[in-house]
Amino acid sequence: MNAVMYLTAALFLLAVLWKVYQLFQAPRDRALRAVTACLVCTAVSFSTGFPPEKHALDGLVAGTASLVSNVLLLAAVYWLLSFYLHSATDRQRASRRTRLEAVPLSVAVLIITVATVAAPVGVRGRPYGTADLHTPAVAIFFMAAQTYLVYAFATTALWTARCARMSQRPSSIGLWLTASSLASMAMANVCRVAMDLIGWHGDAVPAGLNAVVALLFALAVPAFIIGLSYPGVMLRVAAFRVWRQHRRAYRGLGPLWQMLHEAFPEDALDRAPAPGTWRDLLALRGVHRNYYRRVIECRDGLVRVSPYLAQRGVKDGAEPEDLAGHLRPALRARAAGEPATSQALAIALPTDASLDADARQLVALSDALATHG
Repeated sequence: MNAVMYLTAALFLLAVLWKVYQLFQAPRDRALRAVTACLVCTAVSFSTGFPPEKHALDGLVAGTASLVSNVLLLAAVYWLLSFYLHSATDRQRASRRTRLEAVPLSVAVLIITVATVAAPVGVRGRPYGTADLHTPAVAIFFMAAQTYLVYAFATTALWTARCARMSQRPSSIGLWLTASSLASMAMANVCRVAMDLIGWHGDAVPAGLNAVVALLFALAVPAFIIGLSYPGVMLRVAAFRVWRQHRRAYRGLGPLWQMLHEAFPEDALDRAPAPGTWRDLLALRGVHRNYYRRVIECRDGLVRVSPYLAQRGVKDGAEPEDLAGHLRPALRARAAGEPATSQALAIALPTDASLDADARQLVALSDALATHG
């Protein structure tokens, strides 16, 4: 169980850091602010379950750890409600509804705070499975918190499922994961309310019901964290794939670009790093810019040398190997000042009009040059 707790804590930490980073990028985004607050409250609430923090809080006043954990959990669900309000409605209506939703939250927090104070010191703050539900204050504490959670989780699960049906991937996958986790949490708390009522009336709580609740929470908490983070992570993964593709193409164009750059240095759009340097490896944001420049410079150079290629009998649609065999002699002829009597030739044409398709043709020519030595 400790391994599961530490794994969940690691997921919380990664998710919180990711949302805090996003919030720094868009500090006025109220929906993002609500998600970040929700994750922070959930993470801190979860952390109170670790023995060192629990003992420190209970050392102040008996039952403080349990009270803080539950208050933060209720606050996390409130911020989740706020997120959906700001995502689904206009700013004015969302702000008004968020203030209204604070009323049941405040009532629940007040009830569990009074119940904690009213409970005998000896039964305060006990874990849910060992709590003395025969004591009215303890039973009221748990029932008040869980009733609010059932309402909030069920409401947000319905909103999330509605949003998921209208969304596209990867957002829809993250939303369905989140909706499933919220529904599981709502069901777990329904079971807990039933357990509270059973315990309050003095009956033994069925062991199977405890197992169902534990399983629902064990599945719901990680799914909730992953669901909230999944769309952003997938977008970053897609962006990384594009970055890696551009970096590979940029390096692959090195032999062709070097040859054309030496022949036509005036065509350089800007200073570019030498191929194969550590800057080429580490300049994450500069890779796209350098990639675009290199493709354009290579294409410009080929256009300028194409009349000399035509004089050597190169035809439109020539294969990269054929072009590679004629490119160096054509560049030498131009450097020697020989006149070009032919017209410009369309060479290494892409299959479509995209820059990436153009880059693939140029990389094939660059690879052929490297093979020819």
